[in-house]
Amino acid sequence: MSWSLFVCAVGALFLAMLGAWCWQRSSRNAAIVDLIWTLGVGGLAVFYAVQSDGWSGRRWLVAVLAGTWALRLGLHLARRLRAEPEDGRYARMRVELGSKFDGWILVVFLAQAALATVLSTAMLIPCLAQEQGFGVRDGLAVLLWAGALGGESLADAQLRIWRRAPENKGRTCRFGLWRYSRHPNYFFEWLHWLSYPILAIGLTYGWAAWFAPALMLWLVLKVTGIPITERHALASRGEDYREYQRTTNAFVPGPIKLLPDNLTTPAR
Repeated sequence: MSWSLFVCAVGALFLAMLGAWCWQRSSRNAAIVDLIWTLGVGGLAVFYAVQSDGWSGRRWLVAVLAGTWALRLGLHLARRLRAEPEDGRYARMRVELGSKFDGWILVVFLAQAALATVLSTAMLIPCLAQEQGFGVRDGLAVLLWAGALGGESLADAQLRIWRRAPENKGRTCRFGLWRYSRHPNYFFEWLHWLSYPILAIGLTYGWAAWFAPALMLWLVLKVTGIPITERHALASRGEDYREYQRTTNAFVPGPIKLLPDNLTTPAR
């Protein structure tokens, strides 16, 4: 792969983020950053598959896995962007920062472009590998990818159904997978990222592919994922969400924690 082409691809991603930032200034909807990030990661993965000189079978497998993931998630995010108001995380910051918001969100947009470039190395490594032939690791990676994509799709669909019902306005979703995890979408998204290092097991520099899911896990648990989402949920749904926190795992789906009789039990 020509490194000049790589620089051009990454540059195109940064330009796309700048364009998205300009769009949010007029639309007042910064959630477009999530859509561009998803399509950017998927686009880089397909670019690696086309331009790398590794074994062709593995390159095209990466293109199919990453491309399908980006298309599914991208369509979901585009639907939300078109049909729903600005994500509460960004709307709250827009109010709190006032005139400083546009400068702050520009840094966020560009940081997301850099993050997409870093995380996409998990997809680049198997594309560069010269080792030929599929093995058990490839089958395991595809099975994990399929389960993760299916789980995230189901979680997104269940939340969408819940939000459509007028009687659920202002209430916390405890429907389907959301009954067993407060963030099943984050959990299955993270599982998806594990499929690429599994695909790279035994390959040249395959160990480095584990950095992406490790970084993603830290971001989801400690930085931009669960902490920010839960602060917004507590601010908007109060005691209902506090009860949800007491009875439901934050990340990994698991059994419901029963409350004492003098407390409200989870909605069924």
